Amino acid sequence: MAQSSKVAFAKHYVEMVVVMFAGMLVLGGALVLAAAGLGLSPNELQDDTPGLFLLGMGFSMTAPMVWWMLRRGHSWAASRAMGIAMILPTLAVIVLLASGGLVDLDTLLHIEHVAMFPSMFVAMLTYRAELTHAGLAAA
Repeated sequence: MAQSSKVAFAKHYVEMVVVMFAGMLVLGGALVLAAAGLGLSPNELQDDTPGLFLLGMGFSMTAPMVWWMLRRGHSWAASRAMGIAMILPTLAVIVLLASGGLVDLDTLLHIEHVAMFPSMFVAMLTYRAELTHAGLAAA
């Protein structure tokens, strides 16, 4: 990649991380409020339905990221690849959870979040030509 392509790639990666965290706060907060409306506290969700909690966390970061990419003019294919890259770590930790409680929820949350970073990077490498296109990077 040329220098400007590397900058555009890095900019897109940082932008995706920002959207991921914003989604976790905004959409995740909305999901917690919806659960509260059903009479469930965040602690009850974590204790009683940890798989649902993990899935909600993954969704709250993935959906806004895919929406943002489409809004910025990226293809459905690149947006879908980023969504898959985000949801795969979530599904992996749910499998770990289902394996009999070998790992506690806090550890699973850390694994889920940390695994998303390299997973996003790999998805971005697959679509690097699109993600580093000057017109899209400047949009």
